[in-house]
Amino acid sequence: MRKSHGKVAISCAITGAIHTPTMSDALPYKPEDIAQQAIDAAEAGAAVLHLHARHPEDGSVSLDPEHFLAFVPTIRANTNAVLNISTGGSLLTTIEDRIKPSQVISPEMSSLNMGSMNFSFHGLAKRYESFKFDWEKDYIENSDAYIFRNTFRDIAQVEKTLGEGHNVKFEHECYDVGHLYNLKFCMDTGLFKAPVFIQFIFGILGGIGADLDNLVFMKRTADRLFGDNYQWSVMAAGAAQMPFATQAIMMGGNVRVGLEDSLFLERGKLAASNAEQVHKISRIIEELGYSVATPDDVREMLALKGANKLAI
Repeated sequence: MRKSHGKVAISCAITGAIHTPTMSDALPYKPEDIAQQAIDAAEAGAAVLHLHARHPEDGSVSLDPEHFLAFVPTIRANTNAVLNISTGGSLLTTIEDRIKPSQVISPEMSSLNMGSMNFSFHGLAKRYESFKFDWEKDYIENSDAYIFRNTFRDIAQVEKTLGEGHNVKFEHECYDVGHLYNLKFCMDTGLFKAPVFIQFIFGILGGIGADLDNLVFMKRTADRLFGDNYQWSVMAAGAAQMPFATQAIMMGGNVRVGLEDSLFLERGKLAASNAEQVHKISRIIEELGYSVATPDDVREMLALKGANKLAI
């Protein structure tokens, strides 16, 4: 299944679970700020909004469905964007906790990491002399001991609960080539059905590096494993975000940007908002001769259940 008519879908990851409030004043953590930045990103051209929640008091990571419900209805009421609720969000809790927000909201999409992995960002702690909130430094420094768990049993549980139970389509996050083979195994055993949507992810410590040769290798491997039965997008962390997105566009893929993945607009310049990153990649898409896909284009592309099927 190939993307048609030269349309490129933009996903925007609004706040994530890596960056902390000290790192950028633009990073939203209060529900009204997450909602407004998501709405602005959609207006700038993001067809898909990849959503995490934070504790509104201190910006720490939250899996509490009530924290999601403090902003998701506002986003839904003010955009036509496809809502994608993360099943990651925390490296320290169970899969049962991580899927609760999607169980409550029943979104069109949810992210799903296709394997367990080391997942560290501890090096960031050395860049800051002080922190806004007490939790931040320990959270960052201790990530050298984090394992992002997604066993085959976990993956099957997510599919049964959200895929079978709520008709949720997955953003299959593949942080390394082995994750592609994990997805192929799951498809061969009937767990997931084509067309699948794969997010190639580069530059996270513990996953495949942000080298353009790796993008070509991941894409070539996916072509061999899935043929025409998949859609794909690229997300690269930090300074690699825009170069990798640009390369993905030229290779026929879709893109993901957002403050979850990079706090910067360009080298040395912090982004003022998620929308600023979306505006930039939208301009690149159009200047390369492509067009920006709408949310309804994505719904057709991925055979989504439709926004009217959410539980909220």
